[in-house]
Amino acid sequence: MNGNATTTHRNVALLSVTSLMAPLITTSEEIDRRLMPVLTRLKLPTGLLQRVAGVYERRNWGPNETFDDAAVKAGKIALKEAGIKPSDVGLLINTSVTRKHLEPSVAVRIHHGLGLPSSAINFDIANACLGFVNGMTLAAQLIDSGQIKYAVIIDGEDADEIQTNTIDRLGRPGIKRKDFMSEFASLTLGSGAAAAVLGPADAHPGGHRILGGVTRAATQFNGLCVGSVDGMFTDAKALLKGGMELVVSAWTEAKRDWSWSNMDRYIVHQVSDVHTNAIVKATGMDKTRVPLTYPTLGNVGPASIPITLSQEASKLQPGNRVLLMGVGSGLNTAMMELVW
Repeated sequence: MNGNATTTHRNVALLSVTSLMAPLITTSEEIDRRLMPVLTRLKLPTGLLQRVAGVYERRNWGPNETFDDAAVKAGKIALKEAGIKPSDVGLLINTSVTRKHLEPSVAVRIHHGLGLPSSAINFDIANACLGFVNGMTLAAQLIDSGQIKYAVIIDGEDADEIQTNTIDRLGRPGIKRKDFMSEFASLTLGSGAAAAVLGPADAHPGGHRILGGVTRAATQFNGLCVGSVDGMFTDAKALLKGGMELVVSAWTEAKRDWSWSNMDRYIVHQVSDVHTNAIVKATGMDKTRVPLTYPTLGNVGPASIPITLSQEASKLQPGNRVLLMGVGSGLNTAMMELVW
């Protein structure tokens, strides 16, 4: 049966959201220089990342930094800003796409790093770039049900290896234009970390109410964007077409329960100019209310939405309505409304 899954929350607030930027900057001009031999051979122009994707820079970690250490740091800052003791946390959800190994979970390393109690449930959620919003929804449901009081949602991403592998592979003999374009999206990825703390709204009147939202699946498109540490391979045209069909379907049906045409901010998953412009056109949202971080940070996977929200937070006023929304590989879409 086609349709949205709709969730509403009665007593949940976002108490803090923080981000941690990787310190090293890799410019698109630098990537062009490294790819110059293959660009010349394939007769492709320089500046594609800037002109097509709108990505001018992305971040990378230093030699002694790791994505999970950064996630722990972001989590500690988020707990401090929320005024919540680690001992009071009942749930930790890690949503990182990046992982050093298949098991154990990334969450156990972060749980230990944050000094959370043994009673705090901890696990990973993997749903491509929608993981953070999905994690917030699940945590909100557990808070509403009274099973837990406070939750930490956390994400750390490291695009360094995939960036290096992609550039090395594209420089090999035999690479054709279609091969280059299928890996183009890998060159937009960046590194970073983010964390959020959720808790009961009635105990924190200064928090930002999470009202609920929708999700919708179009998993017939599961092969259009497939990624690993080796690279991310996409059928860009089919992915954009399928993604926009999914967004429009979810947006249209959501009108029965929600009114999102005049939000104060739209915090969308940060991908590219093409992706953002397509969403703006498909939904009719006001582009001036769509803050962008991908021009200088690239696509930081599931961390993109909380990073963008964190950077925009100081500009928001009490009572502002905020919609978090994105499309994740697979395909899935999610939209969540908050009141600041």
